[in-house]
Amino acid sequence: MSRVGRKPIAIPAEVTIERAGNVFTVTGPKGTLVRELRPEIEITVEENLVHVTRANDEPRNRSLHGLTRTLLFNMVEGVTNGFRKNLELVGVGYRASMSGSNLILTVGKSHPVEMKPLDGIEIEVPAQNKIVVKGIDKEKVGAFAANVREQRPPEPYKGKGIKYENEVIRRKEGKAGGKK
Repeated sequence: MSRVGRKPIAIPAEVTIERAGNVFTVTGPKGTLVRELRPEIEITVEENLVHVTRANDEPRNRSLHGLTRTLLFNMVEGVTNGFRKNLELVGVGYRASMSGSNLILTVGKSHPVEMKPLDGIEIEVPAQNKIVVKGIDKEKVGAFAANVREQRPPEPYKGKGIKYENEVIRRKEGKAGGKK
C-alpha cells in the first residue's frame, strides 16, 4: 500500500469539493481548480476527509495511488494558501522589472526578455534582483518559475544567473593556470 496514498486529506471548513464522474472541482477562498483524475483510483469524499484507495495491486494502479492523492492535496492546498516560488538574479547588471503584467528580464542578452504570465499566475518584483511567482495551481507556478530560470540558468564558475531562492549552486574551480 502506498504510504502517501493511505493518508487521508483533511478538508478545511472554507473548502468544498464537488465530483462529477472523474472530474473534481475544488473551491476555496483563493479560487477554483478543476482536474480530471484517473478512473482506476477510488476516491471517497466524507464531510471533512478525502480517502484515496485503489482496487487492486497492479503496477499501474500502484503508481497512480500516491499521485492521485498528491494531486488532490495540492488542489486543496492551492485554494486555501496558494503556492509561491522565489527567484533571485545573481550577476552584475542582471535585473527584473514589471511592464503592466509582463515580466521584463535584463540578463546579459542583447535584448531584454519579456515574459507574459500564464493564466492564474501573479508576478511580483520586490527588488531588482528578486522575483516572486504566485498562484493557486502548483503545476503552473512551477512551470512558469522554471521558464524564467531557463532564460539564464546559474553557471557553476561564477554563480551568475537566475536561481531559486534556496537553491545551492555547486561551484567549480576555474582553470588551473600553471607552467608547462
